Amino acid sequence: MADFFKAADVVAAAVEMEKRGQAVYRRLALLATDKDVKALFENLAAEEQRHEELFSAMVRRVGQAELPASSTKDEYSQYMSALLDSHALFSPGMSDELFAKAGKLEDAVHGAMKLEKDSMLFFQEMLKMVPQAEHAQVMECIEEERRHMRQLSSLLAK
Repeated sequence: MADFFKAADVVAAAVEMEKRGQAVYRRLALLATDKDVKALFENLAAEEQRHEELFSAMVRRVGQAELPASSTKDEYSQYMSALLDSHALFSPGMSDELFAKAGKLEDAVHGAMKLEKDSMLFFQEMLKMVPQAEHAQVMECIEEERRHMRQLSSLLAK
């Protein structure tokens, strides 16, 4: 592990997360047969793209903000790495499994809800790593991921 853990590394992981989320939602939209479900997945993909752009700009702003890797920081960086590795979008085969189940709306929605939940948890932890000036934008993304959860949940209620 590196001697320093950079805030920019955490934000760059969020950029990659949003790129992968977009790809998942675009593919789910293509597989959707119901026009309302298709529209929801297209909208979710567009919002993930907006998040990607927001985090891409943030990476440039936080740049070299480094956190020394004391034992506590080292443990925290290991935790962040584990959190990212366990994220549904970074788990090997998860996307393929989600698409294989996309024919059954309930399975696709549950998979999408896991993506949103994992992203919210990562963003909440990311708040501890980025400068205070960036918190409002991260919180905005967390709130949008919560809204996505509600939208997906409403599909299951229908």
